[in-house]
Amino acid sequence: MHIEPIWAWGILGLVLVAVEMVSGTFYILWFGIAALCMSVALWLFPHMPVSLQLLLFAALSLSSLAIWKLNYTKAPSDLKIGQSRSDEIGKIGTVTEAINPRQFGKIAFTQGIMGSREWSAVADEDIAAGTQAIIVAIEGNMLRVRHKPN
Repeated sequence: MHIEPIWAWGILGLVLVAVEMVSGTFYILWFGIAALCMSVALWLFPHMPVSLQLLLFAALSLSSLAIWKLNYTKAPSDLKIGQSRSDEIGKIGTVTEAINPRQFGKIAFTQGIMGSREWSAVADEDIAAGTQAIIVAIEGNMLRVRHKPN
C-alpha cells in the first residue's frame, strides 16, 4: 500500500500537534506546523522531490522553533506557593531554646509560619528561652531573629 506524500505530511503534522496538546511544551508544536505546511506545499507543487521536502521540513521546523525561542519570555509568577516573599518578616514568636551568636536555637509561633509552628533560629545577640523575638530575615531553612522591641 502506497500513501501519497501529501497525506503522509498531513498525518504527521496532525499527530505532532496532538502530541503537543498532551505534552504542553510548545516544542513539538513547531514540527507539527512545519509538517502541515509541507502538506500544503505538496498540494501546490505535487512533483517536489523527497530530498527538497525533507530539507524544507527541517528548515521550517528549526527556524520557527528558533524564532519562537528568541521571542518567548516567561511571565513572572506572582504566586507565593512555597515561597516566603518576605511576608513573614516582622512576625513575632516565642523563643523555646536559647539563641546566641554561637548556637542555634528554636522559636515557636502561635500560628504556623510557612507551614510550621517551630523553626530553628539564629541571632546576632543572646536571646533567652521564653523571650519574644521578631523575624528579621529568612536564611535557607532557618529564621534570623532579634529581640522584640518593647
